[in-house]
Amino acid sequence: MLETLKQADTWLLLWLNGHHSVFFDEVMYLVSGKWEWIPLYAVILGFIIYRFRWKAVWVLLTAALMITFSDQLSNLLKSTVMRPRPCRDPDIGHLVHLVKDHCGGAYGFVSAHAANSFALATFVSMLYRKHWVIAGMVCWAAMVSYSRVYLGVHYPGDILGGALLGAFVAWVLYLILRRIHIAGLSISAISQKAAPSRPDP
Repeated sequence: MLETLKQADTWLLLWLNGHHSVFFDEVMYLVSGKWEWIPLYAVILGFIIYRFRWKAVWVLLTAALMITFSDQLSNLLKSTVMRPRPCRDPDIGHLVHLVKDHCGGAYGFVSAHAANSFALATFVSMLYRKHWVIAGMVCWAAMVSYSRVYLGVHYPGDILGGALLGAFVAWVLYLILRRIHIAGLSISAISQKAAPSRPDP
C-alpha cells in the first residue's frame, strides 16, 4: 500500500512538473517567493488592525506564533522523515525540470511553503468566515503550494502533508485565541461581528 502511494506520488510529480514553459517558469518562480507576497501580507495586516482595533495585538501575536510553529514543525519533520526532495532523489532527479537550478535543502517532507501558506489561509478564513475570503485565501495557498511541485522541489505528498499540518496548527492557535481574556474583555466571539463585551461578574 505504501509503495503504491509512493509510486502514485512520483507519477503525479513528474506529470505536473513535466508540463512547463518558459513563461510559467518565471511565473511560478515568483509565486514561490517570499518577498513577492509582502503586499498581500500588508493588506491582511491592515484588515486585522481595522477589524479588531486594540485586540489586533493579540491576533497578530497569535498569527506570528502560528507561522513559527508551522515552520519549525515542518523543519522537524523534514529532519525526522528524511525524504529526499524529487530534485535530489537519485532515482528520478534527472527527470525533474528545475527552474534556475534551484533545488533547496536535502529533504522535502513536509513542505514548509504549504504548511505556512495554509496556516495563514486557515487562520484568516476562521477570523472572517466570509465565502470570498475563504475562497481567495485557499486559492492563494493552493497556488503557492502548486508552485513547489511545478518547480520540482516537492512531491504532491509533501504538499498535502504540509497543508494538513498548517491547517491544524492554525485551528489550534485560533481556538486558544478565542479563549483569551484581556482586561475583562472576551475574544470568544472574535469570528463574529464585534459586540460590546459584558464585564465579568
